[in-house]
Amino acid sequence: MAENVRVRYAPSPTGEPHIGNVRTALFNWLFARHHDGKFIVRVEDTDQERLVPGAVDAVLDSLEWLNIQWDEGPRVGGPYAPYVQSERLSIYQDLAGKLVDQGRAYRCYCSREKLEQMRRERREQGFATGHACQCREMTGQQRSDAETATGPPVVRFGMPTEGVTRVHDLIRGDVEWQNDLQEDFIILKSDGFPTYHLAVVADDHFMEISHIMRAEEWLPSTPRHLQLFDALGFEPPQFAHLPMILGPDRSKLSKRHGATAVSEYRDKGFLPGALINFMVLLGWSLDDKTEVMSLDMIKDNFTLDRVTKSAAIFDQDKLEWMSGVYIREMSPKELAGNMLPFLERDLPKELVPVDRDYLDSIAPLIQERIKLMETAADSTLYFFEEQPEYDPSTLIQKGMEPQGTLDALKSALATLNSASTFDHESLEELLRATGLEIGVSPRQFFGALRTAVTGRTATPPLFETMEVLGRERVLRRMEWAVERLLSANLI
Repeated sequence: MAENVRVRYAPSPTGEPHIGNVRTALFNWLFARHHDGKFIVRVEDTDQERLVPGAVDAVLDSLEWLNIQWDEGPRVGGPYAPYVQSERLSIYQDLAGKLVDQGRAYRCYCSREKLEQMRRERREQGFATGHACQCREMTGQQRSDAETATGPPVVRFGMPTEGVTRVHDLIRGDVEWQNDLQEDFIILKSDGFPTYHLAVVADDHFMEISHIMRAEEWLPSTPRHLQLFDALGFEPPQFAHLPMILGPDRSKLSKRHGATAVSEYRDKGFLPGALINFMVLLGWSLDDKTEVMSLDMIKDNFTLDRVTKSAAIFDQDKLEWMSGVYIREMSPKELAGNMLPFLERDLPKELVPVDRDYLDSIAPLIQERIKLMETAADSTLYFFEEQPEYDPSTLIQKGMEPQGTLDALKSALATLNSASTFDHESLEELLRATGLEIGVSPRQFFGALRTAVTGRTATPPLFETMEVLGRERVLRRMEWAVERLLSANLI
């Protein structure tokens, strides 16, 4: 297995890449890196009606954001270019013609309605419906007459009418299908474009793909592909079908379970490393307890015998927890650098640009509290705004009266005005002493101070926050709190 490993990720550009298909890309990439092989990206755009403008770039940008580097494919080239199927049409047309000449495929002139009627008649007669199309047995004259009447035909591959098709799946073991239950299927459409089945077999052969690792939903297509490989005289790659990803309710993962497009996770501020770590656990595990792993650890241990057969459950809460773990493992400067674009995107426009040196001093204070970069602006707003807005009644702590709160704030203001230094250690020492002197408990005193200087009831450590805010800003906010309490008709 370790020799000349070549795997591919072959997205169809029909929309934003989602967690399921990028998980497939990740598993292929990890398998290639573990075996010192090649990871190829190939764009499967033969279904022209479903193409979405910009979707190819969305796929490639998502891989780049996740640091999943491809060795061959769009943007990088390679020895088997082009890596876009719509640029390889002559290859598929030649192969379809070869299969027709060999009698393994045939031109079909049936409309969908006619074919469905023939299938229905066969079902009513108790026959299998796989080979309902009668074009397979046409004479040359009948074909000529049909083409005159209907226009260009499709090319349909004729599945064997007896025997079985077998595969040894590297994850699921031995699987087999009865050939007489398989339907003849289209390999070349009337417009000259191939269907997925012919194009994928041709490209996997000519690009020397050694292992096909794809989602479990493609397992029923495997007998078709194996028969095509055989008919064309191509040696098939090894197959491995990856487990499905289900939502928490065990239904197929969809938008109703939350964000599914990779770009949504990027825009929410998940870290690429955290998302990689989370996705690899959707069907693979190192052991029964290890969850947080470095990328090198994952690559060193990524083997298919650790991939499960059973479906994986997508747990958004676990992903957010893992994101928090990765944030806490950053240096404060790294965190500040990651926060910066989100702050400049989400803070009120009058508060940007953000001073990077100031942000470097804020980052350590919120590092234990933040899980997503999209919450950075809300978590730090009070550090940037001139004066936080809040209800003055929130200054009054449980067990305190308005007048007692006012007196406590005035005492704190006097202490802060006289402070010779404004570091957190000095502030804590001075204000603890003030609280003792006026007979107010630390919980009550510091709670009132916290609201006065931040407008919040829960923040990072109070004195470190005051130090970062700085003397002038803290004094202005304390004075404002006293004025608001006096003017609020609470006393």
